[in-house]
Amino acid sequence: MNENIIKNICFFNSVKFWGGGEKLHLEYAVEFKKKGYNIILAAAKNSPLSEKGFQHDIQILPVSVGNLSFLNLFKIIRLVRFYKSENIDTVIFSTSHDLKLGSISAKLAGVKNIVYLRGLAVPIRANFINFIILNHILTHIVANSDETKKRILQNFGKRIDEDKVKTIYHGIDIAVPNFKANKLDEIATKGRGVILGNAGRLTPQKGQKFLIEIAKKLKDKNIEFTLFIAGTGELQNELKLLIETLNLQKEVILLGFVKDMDGFMNSIDVFLLTSLWEGFGYVLVEAMIKSKPVLAFDLSSNPEIITADKTGYLINYPDLDLFVQKAEVLITDESLRKQLGENGKESAIKRFNLIDRITEFEYYLLGKDFTNNEN
Repeated sequence: MNENIIKNICFFNSVKFWGGGEKLHLEYAVEFKKKGYNIILAAAKNSPLSEKGFQHDIQILPVSVGNLSFLNLFKIIRLVRFYKSENIDTVIFSTSHDLKLGSISAKLAGVKNIVYLRGLAVPIRANFINFIILNHILTHIVANSDETKKRILQNFGKRIDEDKVKTIYHGIDIAVPNFKANKLDEIATKGRGVILGNAGRLTPQKGQKFLIEIAKKLKDKNIEFTLFIAGTGELQNELKLLIETLNLQKEVILLGFVKDMDGFMNSIDVFLLTSLWEGFGYVLVEAMIKSKPVLAFDLSSNPEIITADKTGYLINYPDLDLFVQKAEVLITDESLRKQLGENGKESAIKRFNLIDRITEFEYYLLGKDFTNNEN
């Protein structure tokens, strides 16, 4: 019998809101269920993840986890009993507070595979508890990009073997995007010239202030365009004031929360990303799968997604003049936009197919070589 056979998997995510990590857990849980594994989803009661998991007929374990829950003996005992009663052989985490409580409990319960999916390209604090968990409790550490892997190891030097951390990119379900979806009404109504787009939380990390500065430079060059920014966040009022101050109300439009990302991506011609860092720029892949050329700063994980001058442009940070120059090239050359967009779609399908990436993750857990099994 193969010692690496796994049957009962627990995806552990207590986050109460819906975000990229929760989407990833749900996608993996659903696909592993389709593969015949027994799946339990440990999630916060009434959270979006819990509700969506229930809709997919996945067993739910309600959990509540805080930063210091790993010090709560009763919570540890409860989880140990759960792991043992359900014969859990694999448990998967993606947040630090879940990891501390859940991995310690899993170790005490004798769970065979204790897995950390890391999506943040920021260093992990080099404290004693993190060192013990990463080096002596976790059996698998998965980074969503080489940049994230680099940051996982950054504060630990040679104390953690870099071979213990494997990069597996996030995937996109290439069967899901609706390529014939209608354009968003607001973009169709207010858009003039070539349509530029950006989507993400309105936070300093995402760098939307740069977008507004880029828009001002493009306007000063008398280039006809409209930039639509999808998302909400703490900088919304500040960005709105900056747009008004620079008299860009017709050129830059904040859309707020956009549920229909298919419609958004279908509505734009070029996607711009000005983030200062991304664990994995999933939104770039979303644009690429819709045949949109992409521009982003040449930092963090962006070079792992964008093939420079083939699927889009990578801009030296923080060279806004070069960003404007490359944006102008795409705005004025429709055939180039189309070519880069088609290249991007081909690259996304080949490198970021969700089923392939989940199978790669499955093979990693099983100790099998995925490379020799790729099509």
